Amino acid sequence: MANTILSNGVRNNLLTLQQTTAQQSVIQNRLATGRKVNSAIDNPVNYFTSVSLNDRSSQLTGLLDGISNGIQTIQAASKGIDGITKLVQSLQSTVKQAQADAAQNRPTKAGTGLATQTEVAVTSKSLKDIALDKKLVDDNAAVVNDATATYSGNVGMTAGSTDIGISIVAGSTTYEASFSAANATMRDLVNEINKSGIATAFVDEKGQLNVKGTGSEPLQFGIGANTTPATAITSAQTGLANAAVGLAAADRTGTGITAPNVTSAVRSNLIDQFNDLRNKIDDLAKDSSYNGINLLSGDRLSIVFNEKTGKNQTKLDIQGSNITADNLGIPRAINTQLAGFINFQNDADLDKATAALTSSLTSLKSLASTLGSNLSVAQTRQDFTKELANVLTTGAGNLVLADPNEEGASLLALNTRQQLSQTALSLANQADQGVLRLFG
Repeated sequence: MANTILSNGVRNNLLTLQQTTAQQSVIQNRLATGRKVNSAIDNPVNYFTSVSLNDRSSQLTGLLDGISNGIQTIQAASKGIDGITKLVQSLQSTVKQAQADAAQNRPTKAGTGLATQTEVAVTSKSLKDIALDKKLVDDNAAVVNDATATYSGNVGMTAGSTDIGISIVAGSTTYEASFSAANATMRDLVNEINKSGIATAFVDEKGQLNVKGTGSEPLQFGIGANTTPATAITSAQTGLANAAVGLAAADRTGTGITAPNVTSAVRSNLIDQFNDLRNKIDDLAKDSSYNGINLLSGDRLSIVFNEKTGKNQTKLDIQGSNITADNLGIPRAINTQLAGFINFQNDADLDKATAALTSSLTSLKSLASTLGSNLSVAQTRQDFTKELANVLTTGAGNLVLADPNEEGASLLALNTRQQLSQTALSLANQADQGVLRLFG
């Protein structure tokens, strides 16, 4: 078939029209796909860079689920700490209730009467006041030691003594002190005993000195009188002046003043409440897991933050703690004295329990602070990962995505050009037809 011979004007207009149509096809494809780079043929650099950016964005997005699970695991442990803290505070309340109830097993002893009805008749004072006003040291050897209308009397500690000593032992606590014997009375002795913190003293209406321990341990109580503070304390360590106030030397050197075998019913009832709350600590800690990981049972949590491996991988490792009542230093409560337990009948044990519970709260606060710090890190990295994935996706899109506004304007321009080209082609054909008319 012979080639059709076209005029130069027709051929040029036809070529322009073909180019315009080709460009229209490209732009229409961009508008249809939304991409200006659909394959490596279009733009190798932009295409492969976009693929790489999208791949990393997808990998980071895939890590968000793991980060989210890690955050929930930390929050579950944090809620567990909050619950355990409330339980420990309830334990504190239980101990305070026990302390509010007077212990009935404190060592107590009353001496013999230090005043007589004869002295009451002579002085017109009560037995109690007579006993409190009596001097400690025998300073009137020529006269009986009873009180008279003009003399307060004395309890008969060794004449010539210039110092009074006190030696008190309760459990592992020892209190020893001395004070001047000059004009010292039973009232002064009572006041000095009450300074010890491990024993209290008072003179009752019968004129008897009563000594009572502040705890439940046996109380070794001694009084001494001598010529120096040191020797007075030494005398007190053997209870040499105990007899003067109606007590025995054995109250200091022997088994001491022992507690009666009487328990407080109120405190006994609080033991079950205390132990039940204590058990709830273990139960709550066991239930503070998320997705099989429990940071309160010693589990380890690892949250991965980037798509890399090996030493280039960034992650947050959190080693959990095994939270139990025992590990928090909270012993079980019982009704007797036994090592490793809290004797609810013993004030000293209740004081120790209070200190242990305070220490437990401090440990829980420290753990809560650590979890809070780790949670903040995980949440920050979660937000960062989301934003970085978005940046990567946007960057990839900028390289390959088409601008619909720009492409639409270009297509409109090409359509206009196409119409003009078609008009020009028609005019060129008409020019050729004019030549043929010359031969008509």
